[in-house]
Amino acid sequence: MYPVTTTGATRWWPDGGPPRGATFDGDGVTFALWSPMAERVEVCLFDGTAERRIPLTEQLFGVWFGHVHGVGPGQRYGFRVHGPWDPWTGHRFNPAKLLVDPYARAIDGEPTDHEATFGHVIGRDDTVRDDRDSAPYVPRSVVVDTRFDWGTDPRPRVPWSDTVLYELHVRGATMRHPRIPAELRGTYAGLAHPEFLGDLVDLGVTTVELLPVHHFVSESMLRGRGLTNYWGYNTLGFFAPHADYSAVGGGGGQVAEFKAMVKALHEAGIEVVLDVVYNHTAEQNEYGPTYSFRGIHNVAYYRLDGSGRRYRDLSGTGNTLNLRNPDVVRLVLDSLRYWVEEMHVDGFRFDLAPVLTRGEGDVDMSGPFLAAVGQDPVLSKVKLIAEPWDLGSDGYQVGAFPPPWSEWNDRFRDAVREFWSGSSDGVRDLASRLSGSSDLYRRSGRRPFASINYVTAHDGFTLRDLVSYENKHNDDNGEGNRDGQDANRSWNAGVEGETDDPAVVSMRLRQARSLLTTLVLATGVPMLLAGDERGRTQAGNNNAYCQDNELSWLDWSENGEWPKLRETVRTLLRLRRDHPVFRRLQFFSGRLDPSGGRRDVGWFSPRGREMDDAAWHDSSLRTLGMFLAGERTARRAPSGEPVLDESFLLWLHGGDRAVNVTLPGTPWASAYALVLDTSETVTTHRAGAGDRLRIPPHTAVLLRAD
Repeated sequence: MYPVTTTGATRWWPDGGPPRGATFDGDGVTFALWSPMAERVEVCLFDGTAERRIPLTEQLFGVWFGHVHGVGPGQRYGFRVHGPWDPWTGHRFNPAKLLVDPYARAIDGEPTDHEATFGHVIGRDDTVRDDRDSAPYVPRSVVVDTRFDWGTDPRPRVPWSDTVLYELHVRGATMRHPRIPAELRGTYAGLAHPEFLGDLVDLGVTTVELLPVHHFVSESMLRGRGLTNYWGYNTLGFFAPHADYSAVGGGGGQVAEFKAMVKALHEAGIEVVLDVVYNHTAEQNEYGPTYSFRGIHNVAYYRLDGSGRRYRDLSGTGNTLNLRNPDVVRLVLDSLRYWVEEMHVDGFRFDLAPVLTRGEGDVDMSGPFLAAVGQDPVLSKVKLIAEPWDLGSDGYQVGAFPPPWSEWNDRFRDAVREFWSGSSDGVRDLASRLSGSSDLYRRSGRRPFASINYVTAHDGFTLRDLVSYENKHNDDNGEGNRDGQDANRSWNAGVEGETDDPAVVSMRLRQARSLLTTLVLATGVPMLLAGDERGRTQAGNNNAYCQDNELSWLDWSENGEWPKLRETVRTLLRLRRDHPVFRRLQFFSGRLDPSGGRRDVGWFSPRGREMDDAAWHDSSLRTLGMFLAGERTARRAPSGEPVLDESFLLWLHGGDRAVNVTLPGTPWASAYALVLDTSETVTTHRAGAGDRLRIPPHTAVLLRAD
């Protein structure tokens, strides 16, 4: 035990010293900051603009700490760190700059565009120190009372195979919701409102994946154009929920409001997964502002090149967090555990995840971060999703993450888009994606739910735009339409953009229904983009990261035909929920069942015959049948008995002309009944084995086998 000298009292901490950050004990607050190269550290307490500086005189294992009597929750504070200013070797200490606590549980305020927020003199070399005080222009850390009545908090704990993800922006989800009070729209409280929760439950999603909610700031470049970083991939605080998403504002109330949101979602049976950004911070490169990490221990927090003056950029944002340093790994792990244990979230999606695995250069899937997460008793039991690519060499790592990780599968997205847009090279790749992408995930011992299947996400076209635009239209971003992806694998049905032509609108709706059917009924974990079920459009903008306005917000109106897609999604998710044949725990074997003669999956050409090698390599083939045998679900009931289900035949036809398909006979089925048809024109509701079924262009048809 180590004694800590305080203002009028003595505190005792375990051998590791006090927790990092600000810890309220009822009498006062212990402040602790890791800065092993610092020569002196001050905690700065603010009452309005008045600042009181208190030296932290105790130090242990590189952590400076001390107890301040009489302060408590709501206290705004920051740090000033004294040390060497030597950018040539990576040291950028500057006590003139007020620094946000990396462990702050809440952060208030937005940065103001002022030259004093930079550690160096703007307009001169980045090695020339700026000694102007930044305190009037930067955010404050806030002391938080962590107490909250969770009650029983029944965490849903949805099995991976039953999971349906719904990617959602906290602000954009409810900003236009007519039945949510105006003061709650765009907030955590808005997501917790019964009107919104009821809509999620009725739709059938099990898990919301929230775009970044760690406290972030907008880049000065965007603010200069009158825009903001709407998506939030510019983190300042890894422990603090973003204050602007709180109906109560700041002062620490955002923490309780976030917890109340999670509790309400759990009570509705819905999990909460956070999109987290641990690959970089908001401080940009060596020419960026000094908000926190740069002024605390630059050479440890960031990956630096050469002698240390320049930053390595593997994220496209100017800097890369240094997860080779044990204390930086600790920061990230402490943050993740905090969100699970204190905020009760159910998992994480990691932005540009390969960055987190890199050693000196190459990706290392056995490196310290993944090893630490894999053996952590808390984190190894939550949902872990990787965005499996970054901007470094060998950065594309789809299929390479170890168990128990799941991954965003962009090969599913691309194959499905190409098939329905008419640009695919046959159906071979499509079949691999429909059956769980075993070519990517089986070899590492993972299951089909390692594949997070999606056709749209926040980054790219919405579903409606995917079938309405062949080119991006990002002019509102102020970058001359140079930003965003050029290869969208989209098809506009002959007209670019919105149109009143009923034939074109009808075809686009058919395309959208076919894409949704492919997504939801494929093996793996489906992820829906919020608003796709209502036909949300961004007017062809495929990179709306800076559009905090009606272009990005969900449209809750019921005008026109597009909102009717919601009923299609409800039907598909109900089918998936009710039939385990669509929620496989194991990959298909493709082997014949000796007792019944059926494989667990059968693949058919339009002639009703099982696909042979020639058919698989026919680049002109635009039609594929997939038979799912209900007696081969690879599931067992608690009693040990096999789980049996009905059998289904799914036809996907991406051609521009109608096709006649022959329905497979013995041993597959003797008759078939129509379940759904995305063209809404198929009139044959029952057919026998060997009968021919006419499928219109760009149509998916699901049949139940009898």
